[in-house]
Amino acid sequence: MEINSQLFLLAVSLAAVAGTSIGANAQPTADCPDRCGDLSIPFPFGTKEGCYLNKDFLITCNASNNYEAFLGETNVTVLNISLEGQLRISTSPACDCYNSSGNSTISTTSTLIVDKFPLSYTENKFTAVGCDTVTIIQGLERQDYATGCISYCGGFRDVVNGSCIGMGCCQTFIPKDVLEFEVSIYSFFNHSSVWDFNPCSYAFVVEANAYNFSTLDLADLRHETTFPVVLDWAIGNETCDDARKNHETYACKDIRSICYDSDNGPGYLCNCSEGYSGNPYLVNGCKDVNECEIPSLNKCTDICLNTAGNYTCSCPKGYHGDGRKDGSGCSSTTKSRTGVITGTSIGLVVVFAGISCFILVIQRRSQTRLRKEFFKQNGGFLLQKLLTNKSSTDTAKIFSEEALKKATNNFNKSMVIGQGGYGVVYKGILSDERVVAIKRSKAIDRTQIEQFVNEVIVLSQIHHPNVVKLLGCCLETSVPLLVYEFISNSTLFHHLHDKGCAHTLPWQTRLRMAKETATALAYMHSMQIIHRDVKSANILLDDEFTAKVSDFGVSRLVPFDQEQISTLVQGTLGYMDPEYFQSGILTEKSDVYSFGVVLVELLTGKKAICSDCEEKSLALYFISSLRGGRLFEILEDRVKQEGNAKQLKRVADIARSCLRLEGEQRPTMKKVVEDLEMIRSIA
Repeated sequence: MEINSQLFLLAVSLAAVAGTSIGANAQPTADCPDRCGDLSIPFPFGTKEGCYLNKDFLITCNASNNYEAFLGETNVTVLNISLEGQLRISTSPACDCYNSSGNSTISTTSTLIVDKFPLSYTENKFTAVGCDTVTIIQGLERQDYATGCISYCGGFRDVVNGSCIGMGCCQTFIPKDVLEFEVSIYSFFNHSSVWDFNPCSYAFVVEANAYNFSTLDLADLRHETTFPVVLDWAIGNETCDDARKNHETYACKDIRSICYDSDNGPGYLCNCSEGYSGNPYLVNGCKDVNECEIPSLNKCTDICLNTAGNYTCSCPKGYHGDGRKDGSGCSSTTKSRTGVITGTSIGLVVVFAGISCFILVIQRRSQTRLRKEFFKQNGGFLLQKLLTNKSSTDTAKIFSEEALKKATNNFNKSMVIGQGGYGVVYKGILSDERVVAIKRSKAIDRTQIEQFVNEVIVLSQIHHPNVVKLLGCCLETSVPLLVYEFISNSTLFHHLHDKGCAHTLPWQTRLRMAKETATALAYMHSMQIIHRDVKSANILLDDEFTAKVSDFGVSRLVPFDQEQISTLVQGTLGYMDPEYFQSGILTEKSDVYSFGVVLVELLTGKKAICSDCEEKSLALYFISSLRGGRLFEILEDRVKQEGNAKQLKRVADIARSCLRLEGEQRPTMKKVVEDLEMIRSIA
């Protein structure tokens, strides 16, 4: 009787587990719908209890509304489900429209929140359309991130169909592990100068290949339009190694399936082994592929025999060979003699060995020739010529590609210490044991090679305690590699904003860092160098928390007979000088504006793109707060507690002067250094 009771309780427990469909051992029943209108719904997804793996994979099918499908119990429309781990959904754009008088007529944001499946960082792009457009995409609550882009054009003639590089259209990438976003749009001039052909700005996340910019979109890309977005889905929160330990909950049910870890968030995915196709999440879901019936897979010349997970080729009677198109094929034969076969085989081996050696030599010569070609294209000969005229031993050194490959373990991903819009930075150890930072740029303007070489020469001669030293470069690759001294204590951005570091910097340390950064910029300006991307992420800190300005990837050298240059607008959203953005005219005062934003970061502890500020832009929020007499309301608590009130007001005044809209009204960096030095002496 006791045994029967135990069996009954076990049966009830198993039934309860099976009924909730929350275990990975669940399998759909025969009556489970596999479609919602035109949408195919493969397991682990399902439309009702008992048909899906767990609640994360619920698809709500609204049969009364033309079979529209939604993700779970949300209003997110599902367009397509792929067993390769991708889910296409539909989202609407953010919109910002004005009338001819410059008054706002439509202003909407675009938001998305999903509980489990992150946006694909490889398949989507954040896109903005408009000629007077500043856009921001940021996390709402659970994830702390923000990025964006700026699109500007003076007239319709500046815009090119299909071009999305900042004139009429701009794009940027989505970071990893994004489960939510809010898209906002702003305008500098209320579309007043472009209203006749572009009354609205739009911003949206979209599958990269699903949108191609058209100049017609400037006039009419209605906000009711929707765009496809790709989500990456995976099973659970475990890796494959951990999931395999529990056979009952392991989701790769077919014995011919393989498991691989998700590269976008936690979890794992299943796939049928090579030679099989189907659904690996179902028992017996992977079916053998008959390659013999598929021309693109059948490599046989004559006889093809399908086998489990593979196939074999053979020749008809009277022919010999391996029967494969990519092999020896089939050829007629009569009498075969052992001596002939042996001799032929040896001959073939010799021939193939000779061909292999020949190919190897050709490849090495080709690689050498390619390195020389890159060296020439990247200005190597010009750089060598200029270096021979330099007596200093501290000028730029030309590194070989082989030396930098060795230093970075062939540019191994584990050596990456930073990456951004302009390149990837690797940690490297040179043969003389020096630790260096090696930056691989994403692109170089071939028309500006001479300018690039001159800047390398100038930057390598900068000897300043608050500027990261450029040691040299490698020009044997498709884009130059720049070699800098290695700074060990991360960035000012990290120590101000990253979790675990925020609020840890004392006020006097912040004030010293501000003075050190200003000193470095004043020194660079005295050498006619404009940094063009001053921000807290480009201020490195050593073990003593000494500030060092870094990343000269977009810096420009201004000829000594000029005070300004006209150039393509580049920089970082939140730090960019509005005057430079509007005119394209770059001066040293553009760096002054960006430094002003960094100074406000040091005062408030907030990011340049401020999620909890009404204006989103920290600079605008700061100026607005000063006008309202709210300085001490927006200061970071530690700054407010440790800082002298007189000091804080004076620093705020410097920041305000740096953030003036007209560059001529901003102070020079030399004047900023003098003012900060005086403020530090105030007790």
